[in-house]
Amino acid sequence: MPVILLETLIEAPIERVFDLARSIDLHAETMSTSREQAVAGVIDGLIGLNETVTWEAVHFGIRQRLTSRITICERPAHLQDIMVRGAFVGFTHDHYFSRTETGTLMKDSFDYTSPLWTLGKVADALFLKRYMTSLLAERNRLIKLTAESGAWKRFIPEGESASG
Repeated sequence: MPVILLETLIEAPIERVFDLARSIDLHAETMSTSREQAVAGVIDGLIGLNETVTWEAVHFGIRQRLTSRITICERPAHLQDIMVRGAFVGFTHDHYFSRTETGTLMKDSFDYTSPLWTLGKVADALFLKRYMTSLLAERNRLIKLTAESGAWKRFIPEGESASG
């Protein structure tokens, strides 16, 4: 089971970064290269505890659907989603947030099991882990850009405590 670990320093309040990480709309925008869109469950706004979202996207030229559920939502410190249906045998994606002197440290742990047993392990070694790491790193880069600019206001509903 490969595990991808990423750390991203973001010069923005922890609450804002946490909410951007659970924004369905920002997720769709950051994954536009794979034409990812929410098609069932929570399809816009901020997803919360025990809610699900089904994503449809094109990866490796194949249209795929994946449903995940938020199993931990401890604002602003920890967000976890797990796959309940999709191409992987399974995955658990933890997002951890901690305050720093200049904003927020966002840590990701993406623990997944590829399909197809031995072929899946070969795919991980040859390209899949690198592909998933790149996908997650690009998403984190765009969360950072959004959080550090005024663009975050498009994704967090008024009334939410996003400024810290």
